[in-house]
Amino acid sequence: MRPTLRLRLTLVYGALFFLAGLVLLGVTYLLFNQQLAQTFDERYGAPTEPGRHRQIFIAKEDVTLTGDAAIDWLWREQQGLRDAAVTSLLTQGTVALVLVGGGAVGLGWVVAGRVLAPLHLVTATARKIAAAPMAERGLHERIALSGPADEVKDLADTFDTMVERLDHSFDGQRRFVANASHELRTPLTLNRALVELAMHRRTASDDVKDLGESLLEINARHERLIGGLLLLARSEQEVADRSPVDLADVVTHVTAQSAEPAADAKVTVYEAVAPAPTTGDALLLERLVHNLVENGIRYNLDDGTGWVRVVSRTVSGGKVEVEVSNTGPLVPPYDVPLLFKPFHRQAGERAVTGTSAGLGLSIVRSVATAHGGDVRARPREGGGLVVAVSLPRGGLADRLW
Repeated sequence: MRPTLRLRLTLVYGALFFLAGLVLLGVTYLLFNQQLAQTFDERYGAPTEPGRHRQIFIAKEDVTLTGDAAIDWLWREQQGLRDAAVTSLLTQGTVALVLVGGGAVGLGWVVAGRVLAPLHLVTATARKIAAAPMAERGLHERIALSGPADEVKDLADTFDTMVERLDHSFDGQRRFVANASHELRTPLTLNRALVELAMHRRTASDDVKDLGESLLEINARHERLIGGLLLLARSEQEVADRSPVDLADVVTHVTAQSAEPAADAKVTVYEAVAPAPTTGDALLLERLVHNLVENGIRYNLDDGTGWVRVVSRTVSGGKVEVEVSNTGPLVPPYDVPLLFKPFHRQAGERAVTGTSAGLGLSIVRSVATAHGGDVRARPREGGGLVVAVSLPRGGLADRLW
């Protein structure tokens, strides 16, 4: 575990404080020692070393010392007093340095935490944006740091400006896709009307009718593509108007609608429904389940033994879940994340006519994210795919309807 910046700053503060304290204690020792010697000399005179002759008189306890005896006694007194004073200074100074240094380290820890608090806010906001299921989903987050105009506030304001520009860019991209899709629907509708009019004329030949069928098929594929783009742009916005929805009802409805396409593809659809109440946009949730079942039918075996299983249930953690599994070609684990990218098709698609626009799972992910849920996918043992969509469970008030 690497040390944090707060710990490193605290250690630096503590080391500098102890170093300054040691220097101060050393300087105090030198000055004290010098002052003690000067004071002693001024009071008693500078004594000579023991053994050197000097005439001096000292009265001590009714005893008068002269000569070398007086010098010896004065020398011992001076050394004893100096040693006691120096020992007291060093001992008490060291204890005071340790106590005050410990307090300084604790105070440095608190101060470092307060100084680094804005950086923690920047980091938390960046992580929240990075943890969003879709990159553009978290771009509405802002730091909005208040405080003095220092370097940290400049960093936070610059970060907010960058995120705001990215948010505007993604919004513009979504609006462009929606507007372009709307504009493209009009000529496609007109083309379909003209082709149908030409095909149903009494003078229309068989070649014209065959050509009209081909043109209508191409036109229908383009309409599905544009419809998918519109739905994708819509589903990437958070759902604000929510209503109670039971995913079990959605699964039953979608599997009934998928009976004919499944029969044409020689695929059997099974359902295992249990109450799974949630809240959201019913049409979007229906499209989510429909895309999962449609993909399960399309990417399947063509020998009549294929199947698709759809399950709705309530799971732990206040979640409800829809799981769709199917037989089919083997899917490499590294290819699973690519399936959720727009316009990506599985390599083993049976429909060579291009009935898929490659937006099915992209729409599933966008709808799930807009409802506060998530999508998980994994290859099924033996071939095929297992896709599970988890959504927040509806509250008690939402279920009593």
